[in-house]
Amino acid sequence: MPANEKEYNGNLFDQLSILEEIEEVAAKTNDIEEVLRTVEKLKKRVNRKLYQKPPLVEEF
Repeated sequence: MPANEKEYNGNLFDQLSILEEIEEVAAKTNDIEEVLRTVEKLKKRVNRKLYQKPPLVEEF
C-alpha cells in the first residue's frame, strides 16, 4: 500500500502509461503476438519498480 498520496498518484500514472502503450500497439497492428510481447515488456518494467532494492517505504 502506498505510504502517501504522491506515491499512490505515481502508481496510477504508471498504470495509465502502461495502458496507453498497449492501446498504441493494438491500434497500429492486428498482431496479437506483438501486443503480448509489449505487455510482457511492461510487466517486467513494473516488477523492477515493485521489487526495487532498497524499497521506497521501510517495513516495520
